[in-house]
Amino acid sequence: MQFQSLNIIEPILKSLKEEGYTTPTPIQAQAIPIVLQGTDLLGCAQTGTGKTAAFAIPILQLLSANKVYHRRKKIRSLIVTPTRELAIQIGESFTAYGRHTGLTNTVIFGGVGQNPQVNTLKNGVDILIATPGRLLDLMNQGHLSLKDVEIFVLDEADRMLDMGFIHDVKKLLLALPKKRQSLFFSATMPPEIVKLASTILINPSKVSVTPVSSTVDIIKQYVYFVDKGNKNLLLLEILKDKNIKTALVFSRTKHGADKVVKFLLNHNIKAEAIHGNKAQNARQRALTNFKAQTTRILVATDIAARGIDVDDLEYVINYEMSNIPETYVHRIGRTGRAGAKGTAISFCDAEEKEYLRDVEKLISKKLEVIDNHPFPLIDHNPVKAPKHQQGRRNTGHARPKPNGNTGQKKWFDKPRTSR
Repeated sequence: MQFQSLNIIEPILKSLKEEGYTTPTPIQAQAIPIVLQGTDLLGCAQTGTGKTAAFAIPILQLLSANKVYHRRKKIRSLIVTPTRELAIQIGESFTAYGRHTGLTNTVIFGGVGQNPQVNTLKNGVDILIATPGRLLDLMNQGHLSLKDVEIFVLDEADRMLDMGFIHDVKKLLLALPKKRQSLFFSATMPPEIVKLASTILINPSKVSVTPVSSTVDIIKQYVYFVDKGNKNLLLLEILKDKNIKTALVFSRTKHGADKVVKFLLNHNIKAEAIHGNKAQNARQRALTNFKAQTTRILVATDIAARGIDVDDLEYVINYEMSNIPETYVHRIGRTGRAGAKGTAISFCDAEEKEYLRDVEKLISKKLEVIDNHPFPLIDHNPVKAPKHQQGRRNTGHARPKPNGNTGQKKWFDKPRTSR
């Protein structure tokens, strides 16, 4: 199937051709015709499936078909998304796909001064992409109105729930016209999300692609069993491989991400962190440096990583296993995109073995074990050591015992799969 078969107008087809797009992804092929019919849509799709184009393309077409010429443009479509990075990415997509339509868009988010955003809104825009907090703030100040919105998109709804934006979303719904088209996207569909969707959508069509329990087959997935205190040293060992030009490393906490960055910098490896405590300009600078490969390692928390879209990213390293198995799928989905190669490496300490079992159950697949590395797991059971031994384990200073085997296989050699 080609984009032409979806009855897309010529100005948008021209933009897609310029972007190098010819064949729609599954969610694009299913969602675009539904949205063009003016129907509400409930989409279950994770980041990396082409979801943004699935709603951006038909929105641009619908608004183009009924252009409204005013001295001051009114906001006709609103896209609400949880993170600043994702909002910027969506804005870039609308700009790219709509460059020949004459439609305008802007992005607003917190963490930066509001004056440039307010000035842009004063000039008027057709499409507004926003994070909930800044959107409500500017509404309360009287800088924008949602009364003319024709198409509303709530993106990454499950992450919105995780970040505590549910009350903000409910406030936004009260400000929207009752007569509108609504599109709702979420990577997972827990009961709370289904309930929220029912308050937003009217007789929606449903589209579900790339279920969260499936991982891209092309991604090679490995696990290293290692003591918690030796994870830094194992990371250093893996990064000796010069084939790893860049890698996205996941930490469960902001503090943990900063500690990993500090350790890598102390060992002359250029690294930066991206998480909620970082200022917006620092986060954007870190992402830009990572894309340009001037920063080799980007250490991210799960929430901050939503919206990270880096072409040809080959390596994802789970420095810490996530306690939510679905998050593992989202993490490794940063790599192996559009048929590109991908490698996902997970560090698993004794206390994280249960998380690993949950992941393997979810994806119905055993991760391949790399057990011939210098820092094997010693603390096999997640139990507290006797007092006289505490402080002697997991110090981060363990060294491999000499074995006289100079031909020892490296981590990237063919692994043994026994556990």
